[in-house]
Amino acid sequence: MATQTLSGHRVEQSLRPSRRFDLRPSTAIVYFVALVVVALTLGPVLYGVLGGFRTNAAIAESPAGMPDPFVLDNYLGVLQNPDFWRYALNSSGIALITTALVVVFGVMAAYPLARYEFKGREGLFMVFVVGLLFPAAVAIIPLFILITQNFHLGNTWIGIALPQAAFALPTTVVILRPFLMSLPKELEEASQLDGTSRIGFFWRILLPLSGPGMVTVGVLAFVGSWNAYLLPLLLLGPENKTLPLGVADFSSEHSADTAGVFAFTSLAMIPALVFFLAMQKRIVNGLQGAVKG
Repeated sequence: MATQTLSGHRVEQSLRPSRRFDLRPSTAIVYFVALVVVALTLGPVLYGVLGGFRTNAAIAESPAGMPDPFVLDNYLGVLQNPDFWRYALNSSGIALITTALVVVFGVMAAYPLARYEFKGREGLFMVFVVGLLFPAAVAIIPLFILITQNFHLGNTWIGIALPQAAFALPTTVVILRPFLMSLPKELEEASQLDGTSRIGFFWRILLPLSGPGMVTVGVLAFVGSWNAYLLPLLLLGPENKTLPLGVADFSSEHSADTAGVFAFTSLAMIPALVFFLAMQKRIVNGLQGAVKG
């Protein structure tokens, strides 16, 4: 009896999947490449963050050294600088307006392309796909003339948010369309049997179910607007400059204060980084829904 139990235990162990770490040459190469990419990506960021905790003398003496001791004066100096908060307010306002425009108009454009059957639907969708090939830099001169001379929106938040939202719409529609197409048609048919119009279905049923997709495009639009540089550089005056422009100005004005520049740059990227990391799971869920669609 004991022999049978022992043999059965051995058979059970042999049937279990092996938990040993697979370190074949191909796997080792993949891990090595991944580590190199992570190091190249995070290395400059960590160097800048840690550099903000050092003094200029320590950086000049040992550029690759660690903070010893940690100095908070650089970060406190940036936080006490009123220009930093003015830049942050401008960046936040423009990013929020851009995000709202992208989400609202993006889902309204993706809805008929996903749920309606009409002639030329695929051709219209291809217009948005082709729009992915044209960055804002391609049309920067016409945009400058259009915003400043035709619309008279130069040096305003809305004057930056409108073109940023327009150039973010192709990505938004491409992500949201398959996501909306994946929603069961039975929901729409059942709502129509209850007397709900297509517009009512859009507001009452489709929008709540599209939350993950809208969060995804909203986060991408917010981060893209926060990091935008070229359009704000051409269209904004000194009082409405955003954080990326503020970083450039601070770096020029305090070129000898290397530690201060590190601290200013690190604090400028924290809001977008924290926002992106906080919404990471929602972004992945939204993209998975788009891929499955």
